[in-house]
Amino acid sequence: MAAPPLPRRTDRPGNRRPHRAAAWAAALGVAVLAACTPGGAGDDAAPAAPPSPAATPQAPATTPADGPTTPAPDAVPAVETPRFLLATEAESDGLAVVDPTIREGSAVVDRIEVGAAPWGVAVHAPTMRAYVSTAQGVAVVDLATRERVDLLPYRDAPARVAFGEYRRGGMGIAVSPDGARVHVAVHRGDSSTLETIDVATREVVASTPVGLRPFDVLVAADGSEVYTVDHDAFSVHVVDTTTFEARRIEVAPFGTDGGLASFEKPHYAVLDDDGSLLLPYQGRVLVRLDPATGTTTTVASAADSHQHGVARAPDGRVVVVGNGPFGNATGGPNVTVLDPATGAEQVAPLTRRHETVTVWTDPATGRPSAVLAGGYTQAEAWDGATVVDLGTLDTYEIQIPGRPQVVVPLPEGPAA
Repeated sequence: MAAPPLPRRTDRPGNRRPHRAAAWAAALGVAVLAACTPGGAGDDAAPAAPPSPAATPQAPATTPADGPTTPAPDAVPAVETPRFLLATEAESDGLAVVDPTIREGSAVVDRIEVGAAPWGVAVHAPTMRAYVSTAQGVAVVDLATRERVDLLPYRDAPARVAFGEYRRGGMGIAVSPDGARVHVAVHRGDSSTLETIDVATREVVASTPVGLRPFDVLVAADGSEVYTVDHDAFSVHVVDTTTFEARRIEVAPFGTDGGLASFEKPHYAVLDDDGSLLLPYQGRVLVRLDPATGTTTTVASAADSHQHGVARAPDGRVVVVGNGPFGNATGGPNVTVLDPATGAEQVAPLTRRHETVTVWTDPATGRPSAVLAGGYTQAEAWDGATVVDLGTLDTYEIQIPGRPQVVVPLPEGPAA
């Protein structure tokens, strides 16, 4: 029988939840990041102090449809369903621990100070570590104690701290399957690099030039390659983790006209089971990229919305954030659930814009949901997230202060 959970204080009055450190059964590598706006001011402008987030109005809650229940108390699963999420507070300095079941008031049950302007977060479950790309360095978080235990410096560190989409510093981030290295995209203003940091020595072992402003970084299942999704360069870079040689693959299904002002650029990707990258574009196509050959194929989409974040559901479908009419997309904000194997698709309209998405299963019902972060950096950002039932497409909103840019699951291990 599991030991009783220990209470954990939070700096938000009234938000206290139990926390238990447990053994972790499998690696979870997640890496996502930030947003897009053609043009705009860079971090040459005087940096402003992070604003005090305002509370987000609560949307009417929907009643989840009936679904399978959790196992009986005497049935101990091999691995528990993650209850909480981690969310980066892009306009502050925190990594929030979020309970998506809390629909009234703030859904934040704990908070860890990680450094200014955090955007991406990658989790390595076996070592109970999270790695957060901030404007100052890579924060190392002990998920058992929920404390920052180190700050790994960038080789190309910004001269000063700034906030916003164009601030310099860490963007997309991923951790190697063995947890020994962290791969982080560092935006330097007029160029970008992929820095590979040895966790044990705290040293940058390689700095590889890649495309401008890499929103996303992913690692191959065997750790042999790292992929950067280069927003402003219409490309994906494939970086060999032994030689650190890089290959550029252009991924531009609608061409490159407009350059930096174009909306038809890549944002985020997920890896399919066969090692290919899946990249959504404008609610019109989902591109499948073979990183070995550079060849691409497409699956048609009817979402017709400027797309950012993407995640994979347990059944292999992809969930994509749509942000409205930009570029050749003419529809409003929505969420798309698309099967890349069959092309079957469900589209649900949303009233707000979002940036990234993750998939989370409600431990009380066993029903999978998508959680969309509201920290959209182009316009209409808000302090919260939308939870979407992947069976019914019913939605409700939760409050997360600090403009949550990225949300990822906080996995839990078997009962002690």
